[in-house]
Amino acid sequence: MTTLKFADTHNMVAFLSKPTENDGFEQIVDFLNAHPIRYALTINPTIYISCIEQFWSTIVAKTINGEEQLHALVDGKKIIITESSIRRDLQLADEEGVDCLPNSTIFEQLTLMGYEKISQKLTFYKPFFSPQWKFLIHTILQCLSPKTTAWNEFSSTMASAIICLATNQKFNFSKFIFDSMIRNLDNLSGKFLMYPRFVQIFLDQQLDGMSTHKRIYIAPSHTKKIFGNMRRVGKGFSGRVTPLFQTMVVQNQSQLGEGSAIPTDPHHTPTFIQPSTQPQKTQQPRKPKRKDTQVPQPSDPIENVADEAVHKELGDSLVRVVTTASSLEVKQDNGNIRVTETKTPNTESPLENFGLIPTNNPIQQTTRKDFTSLAPSTIEIMKEEKWISIQKITSTNNKNRKSTSLLTSH
Repeated sequence: MTTLKFADTHNMVAFLSKPTENDGFEQIVDFLNAHPIRYALTINPTIYISCIEQFWSTIVAKTINGEEQLHALVDGKKIIITESSIRRDLQLADEEGVDCLPNSTIFEQLTLMGYEKISQKLTFYKPFFSPQWKFLIHTILQCLSPKTTAWNEFSSTMASAIICLATNQKFNFSKFIFDSMIRNLDNLSGKFLMYPRFVQIFLDQQLDGMSTHKRIYIAPSHTKKIFGNMRRVGKGFSGRVTPLFQTMVVQNQSQLGEGSAIPTDPHHTPTFIQPSTQPQKTQQPRKPKRKDTQVPQPSDPIENVADEAVHKELGDSLVRVVTTASSLEVKQDNGNIRVTETKTPNTESPLENFGLIPTNNPIQQTTRKDFTSLAPSTIEIMKEEKWISIQKITSTNNKNRKSTSLLTSH
């Protein structure tokens, strides 16, 4: 019996870190890190060589109750693999996903990706894409496909997988992996230890005590050198850079709220993608702001202003306005006698409370209210009260002058 071997560049661990070397690849790295496929791309379990060898040496395909299954023996225990168990163990969430797209859709979408070698053949070539698209294709080919060589070309099935990723559709990677394992089982001349990372994950879910095995296989991994390799311009490629589809661009949380737009070329937008709907933000009503302005002097005309709160508080209380005169000065020929009236506590009128009574004292000046909604009769009452106040001040002034004349005559 031929000894099965591992492939050097197969089922590799993807490099999705972001060192400085990935300049120009930030968007595709962010996309893959945010996609459910990330687990399958990066999971790197401890792989026990003897367990992988036992699995592929004893594996057989069976159909149980209409379901295709793979059965194997590892350490004397039966291992059963199905499409649904692959989906569960690799966290792919691709149920009812696409198996393969129509040829016309493949050609159309690859053209939108900037592919420059369109023909009627169903073999496609990675070098004829710009760097970020090349990175995506290369990562899927070396980490998820059954291929072990010829990394510059891929089939229509792989093209369908790339297109589904780019256009936010589900591709059935679980079925793709399961079918690839069946083909490897039937490959008499080229059978190898396929999908060692994935098989070890399957075994970890169904088998205990594997840590007693000593031989460990180190899965090959991509490194930061992959970015430099993807920048190389292939022979025959124009070098024109085609951006990722808008549906692939993941906006950083730190950029939210800064109004940064996602630059995309309109003709690179997929034609059959449903646009994502986001709830619109409702604008909250703005609270009215109070403005501090100077109160008009008594000689100024009364201004029309609006204030619902004042309008409610007024009414009958308007007739109880108490006007206070401050700093009344009585002038005489030989000097000045200052007479000052002060307000009695608890005698403030509602108008004074709301800043409606004008005053000459800058300390007592308050915010002027806008109450144009007041009825004309209310304003007339205010005018009348102001006139009464002026009359009182004039009367007091005359009395003081008489008192002063009597004092000087004596």
